[in-house]
Amino acid sequence: MNRQSAKKHARADLKKRNRNRHRKASLRTSLKNAELALQEGDLETAQALCKTTSSLLDRAAGKGVIKKGTANRQKSRIARKLHTLTAQSA
Repeated sequence: MNRQSAKKHARADLKKRNRNRHRKASLRTSLKNAELALQEGDLETAQALCKTTSSLLDRAAGKGVIKKGTANRQKSRIARKLHTLTAQSA
């Protein structure tokens, strides 16, 4: 790695990897919290968490952190569970 551009790419890659790691970690945390709220049956909290999780999934997919299909699949699963919870509480 003697070339200046190679060193610059290495620095940029490190920054990008750290940024993506942070995004993925916050996404996993959000997914876990939404799942917990859904399992506990807390409807209002689950609705709020599902909305923010859906937004985070879309953002992560848009940035290329996760694949678009993965984001859609996870959003669909959460929405399905939220729908059953809403139907049960009604």
